[in-house]
Amino acid sequence: MARISTRELAARLEKDKKISAILLLGDEPYLRDKCRVVLIDHFVQEAARAWAVSRFSADCGETQAALDQAQTLPMLSSKQVVFLEDAEAIEALGEKNRKETVESILAYLNDPAPFTVLVLEAAKLDMRMQLGKNLAEETLVVEVGTSDDAGARVASATVIASDLARQKGIELEKGAAEELAELVSGDLLRLETELEKLVTFAASRKKITKAEVAALVISEKTTTIWEVAGFLAAQQPKAALEFINRLFREGEPALLMLGGITWMYRKIVEASELRSASNGWQAARALGMRPEQAESALECSRKISKERLMNGIRALKNADVQLKSGRDERTVMEFLVWELSGAKSPARY
Repeated sequence: MARISTRELAARLEKDKKISAILLLGDEPYLRDKCRVVLIDHFVQEAARAWAVSRFSADCGETQAALDQAQTLPMLSSKQVVFLEDAEAIEALGEKNRKETVESILAYLNDPAPFTVLVLEAAKLDMRMQLGKNLAEETLVVEVGTSDDAGARVASATVIASDLARQKGIELEKGAAEELAELVSGDLLRLETELEKLVTFAASRKKITKAEVAALVISEKTTTIWEVAGFLAAQQPKAALEFINRLFREGEPALLMLGGITWMYRKIVEASELRSASNGWQAARALGMRPEQAESALECSRKISKERLMNGIRALKNADVQLKSGRDERTVMEFLVWELSGAKSPARY
């Protein structure tokens, strides 16, 4: 069957009323979430979504349960949408189980239930294997990935930034969309989050300038602060300080560093409160992060006690006050690292 982009999905649904199975293929959480919203909005009325929208995970061994649900009449709705996430996990099954599972999926695709839209999701599939071949032939494949080329990702994010701003009734000054896309390195989840902040900042003006983007958006250089998260979690302040000192040498302002660390720390706190997510892919949507960053947040949350997390929040607030009151930036940041690591600082400022 055809392979289309996320921007073509809504139009394709209107044009083809007989679509019964869709493959969301790619690793971009933002694009995947947007497709989910489009599919649910198109097929299921809001009042019936508690009964007519269901989610399963192949990674949790729920493939057969998803197929069974797909063949079960939905309640209070003429159509249901059944999502099967982590379909790439099927490729990792033993040969016998993989063959049986693929045969079950193909049997369903050859005779789909007329009241169901089955949506399979995979970050990546080997199209040489039977699962990939079958899904490519029998489903509508929607690309929800981004290019491996950094320039192409930024170019795509620039277009999406402009579209999102228009949807929110906000005008982006010439060059502002490009600046935003560059600062988040094409990360669409971060782009949406940062745009929400900019919209709040602009308020009634309804216009965002390039200078405001540059001043208010934390650069991707700072969000690589996840490199230091592991050192803090493992109580290795000296290694973390090396990272902070490198940022100072590269000219990164202390307040932007603090902003990046604060964002990181809040995500670790949020990750500590997740109960159902066991890996980065499962946590990405709840945390509003890319899977690899969500994985880092989960790992850190398991190593840092609740007491340390709460102490860290207080330390971050205190560092913000100290920086804004004119204290020496390097001293403030170095002491903050010692506090976040849970180690005793050799000296106070």
